[in-house]
Amino acid sequence: MTDFYKLLSENVYPGRGIALGRSADGQRAVMVYFIMGRSENSRNRVFETTEDGIRTRAFDESKMTDPSLIIYHPVRVLGQTTIVTNGDQTDTIRDFLAQGKSFEDALRTREFEPDGPNWTSRISGLVAGDGSYKLSILKAADPAGSACDRYTFEYAGLNGVGHFISTYETDGSPLPAFHGEPRAISFGNETAGELAQKVWAALNKDNKVSLFVRTIELTSGKTDTAIINKHQEG
Repeated sequence: MTDFYKLLSENVYPGRGIALGRSADGQRAVMVYFIMGRSENSRNRVFETTEDGIRTRAFDESKMTDPSLIIYHPVRVLGQTTIVTNGDQTDTIRDFLAQGKSFEDALRTREFEPDGPNWTSRISGLVAGDGSYKLSILKAADPAGSACDRYTFEYAGLNGVGHFISTYETDGSPLPAFHGEPRAISFGNETAGELAQKVWAALNKDNKVSLFVRTIELTSGKTDTAIINKHQEG
């Protein structure tokens, strides 16, 4: 099991990251999503709540140069299912689920982001009402971005256990895609706010932008949510 906070603190730039799992007492599903940025355009963002989740928004509209890959709804809720992704595939997954289709069906229609030479991977997660969860990564099959490889990982949900995936393995030029299986991590019984503070402290201070943490009571569906935006700290 990987130490989640050590993993984050030792990685200057994992890009965007998703961690899903279950609290140590088994009572709550746990969800973490963060975004980081190296350019002014990427750093010029905040998370704000919506009726069914959150969206990204430009902190300073006058400095936004290209919204195409950085403005989207990272989290949407459909019934007892919560979807979290690093792009507009959130909407694709929600629409497919609403039609009775699957998470995998939706992602077969998408691929990595068209931002060569990085070809940023699309990472997605789904938390079901019973606390089970899925993680997916769509990544370039080669440096030319000529094809897309799709990987999906499905977890029953064990007490105190989670899994983490990110867009990049670390910093670089071009940025190297995350590789291998999602990292197994541990969760305690923290509130959303307590967990958010620990994750935020572990993220690189120069590159971190926004963080969303939610816990979901598996019996009642009641949620506890924390959002931290670098532009709005204090």
